Amino acid sequence: MSRFSLLACLITVVMTPWHLEAQDAPRGISCEGNYPHHLQGFCTDEKGLIYWSFTTTLVKTDPQGKVLTKISVGNHHGGLCQQDGKLYVAVNFGPFNDPDGKADSWVYVYKASTLALLRKHKTPELIYGAGGMAYHDGNFIVIGGLPETLQENYLYQYDQSFKFLKKHVLKTGYTDLGIQTAAFIDGHWWFGCYGNKLLKTDSHFQLLGKYDIDAGLGIAGGTAQAYWIARGTTTKGKGCTGRILPATADNTKGLILRAKSACR
Repeated sequence: MSRFSLLACLITVVMTPWHLEAQDAPRGISCEGNYPHHLQGFCTDEKGLIYWSFTTTLVKTDPQGKVLTKISVGNHHGGLCQQDGKLYVAVNFGPFNDPDGKADSWVYVYKASTLALLRKHKTPELIYGAGGMAYHDGNFIVIGGLPETLQENYLYQYDQSFKFLKKHVLKTGYTDLGIQTAAFIDGHWWFGCYGNKLLKTDSHFQLLGKYDIDAGLGIAGGTAQAYWIARGTTTKGKGCTGRILPATADNTKGLILRAKSACR
C-alpha cells in the first residue's frame, strides 16, 4: 500500500455502519493501532460502536475506528458477536483442524461497555476448534476448524444459555481451515472462509451459493444496503491492522466491495 493510499483510507469521513446508503459509501473504517496477531472478526452494536478481535487483543472503537478500550486475552480468541450489551467470542485453547478432535473450545462472554469478562461456556461439540460465531432469533451459531480430510462444514447451534441444540451439515466441499466468520444479514446466513470462499444459506441452513470473495476476517451488516467485510494487514516489525469495507449484495457474485472502497 502506498503512503498516499493509506492516508486516503485513514482520513475518510465515515458514518454509522447500518445507516449507510449506497450513495454514501465511505472508503472504509480502520481500527486505530497495530496488534501482535491478525484480525479474527468484528461486530457492531446499535450505537455504531465496533468490536474487533485480534486473536490476543479485544478492541472497542467508536464508529470512526478510534480506540475506546482494549484488553489482552488468551490465544486464540476468534470471531465474535454482540447481543443485549454482551460480547460473545468463540475461543479455542487447543489445536485447530486436528483429525483427532483435540480442540479446547469455549464461548467467552464480556460486558460490551467495559470488556470485563462475565462468564465462560464450554462448547465441547466443536472438536476441531471454535473459531467464530453469530446470533439470530434467540440462538447462537458457532463455527470453526476443519481437517483436510473432510468435505463438508459444520454449524453448531446453541440456545441463549449455551445448551447445545443441533449440529448442521453444509455440503460445501473442503474449505481452507473450515468456516472463519458468520453473520445473519437480510434474511440469509453468510459464512466467510479463508481462500476466497463465501457461503450463503437460507434461514434454515440450506446452501444457496458459494462465491469467490474473501470474507474470512469478518462480515457483518443489517440490510442489503449495509454489508461490511473485514480486511487486515500484517507487517513484520509493526504488527497487524484491521479495517472494514462496505459491500453490496449481488445475485451472481454474492457480495461486491463498493468501488469507492478500493484503498490498497
